Amino acid sequence: MSWRFELVDGPYGGVTEGPAWDGGGLLFTHIPSSRIMRFDPRSGSSEVYREETNYANGLMFDPEGRLYACEGDARRVVRYEADGNATVLADGFEGKRFNIPNDLAIDPQGRVWFTDPFYEAAAGPWSQDFTHKELDHDSVYRLDPQSDGKWPIRRVTFDTTRPNGILFSLDYKTLYVAQSGRGPSEKRQLRAYPVREDANLGEASVLHEFGDNRGVDGMCLDTNGNIVATAGWERGGPGPMIYVFSPRGEVLETHPIDAQRPTNCTFAGEDLTTLYVTSTEGHLFR
Repeated sequence: MSWRFELVDGPYGGVTEGPAWDGGGLLFTHIPSSRIMRFDPRSGSSEVYREETNYANGLMFDPEGRLYACEGDARRVVRYEADGNATVLADGFEGKRFNIPNDLAIDPQGRVWFTDPFYEAAAGPWSQDFTHKELDHDSVYRLDPQSDGKWPIRRVTFDTTRPNGILFSLDYKTLYVAQSGRGPSEKRQLRAYPVREDANLGEASVLHEFGDNRGVDGMCLDTNGNIVATAGWERGGPGPMIYVFSPRGEVLETHPIDAQRPTNCTFAGEDLTTLYVTSTEGHLFR
């Protein structure tokens, strides 16, 4: 089965990311302008939804419809409130500032899981300089909501370098993590971590190896529990692609896309059967 992608907005120039469906429109981040845009499929146009987002990247709604974001330039994870304010969930670990929070997932208990890689130039000029990196690791974290409004933090991976996309399986018993290093000694893998009863992670299994080429950036699930992922690049390998992996890592489908590097994707629309895709060039495809 082939998929036909149409360009519905952009390119903006610079990375678009974080697609999230709000029930009637598609939110996505334009990272370098520190804006969240909202695409209305009825009118076919986009408008500014929120400004001054500190290079926000990943977005996600919780079951109550509240929007969470990873703000890379501010090096924090936040929740955007109805009154326009931002509640800071966390901005550091063990006395050191985060790297550049990237993407997040929320489980049924309201816990927020997020990745914290340091990608050069991902959050403005300061992030081109690795001396600004305070932590000596790039990890996945879990934030646990408390009745007093506090969010205790726990580091849950100890084997990742520049983890990127993050996603739960349908039963929330597996956490998929894109291990997306850029250096020659770093792995580019799609990993599956079992989620233990105590909400910590077991040892990862590697679902797919991307070798020397660009691995998974963002991903979402279909209703069968398959992983729909953005990966690949213009420099080689299979090229820019949307992959569909089974929960065991089998490549079920691949779909080329007309962008140098697709960044993230989500299902949207009234019946949630339309896939939207963002890119490093600032596209919004449908």
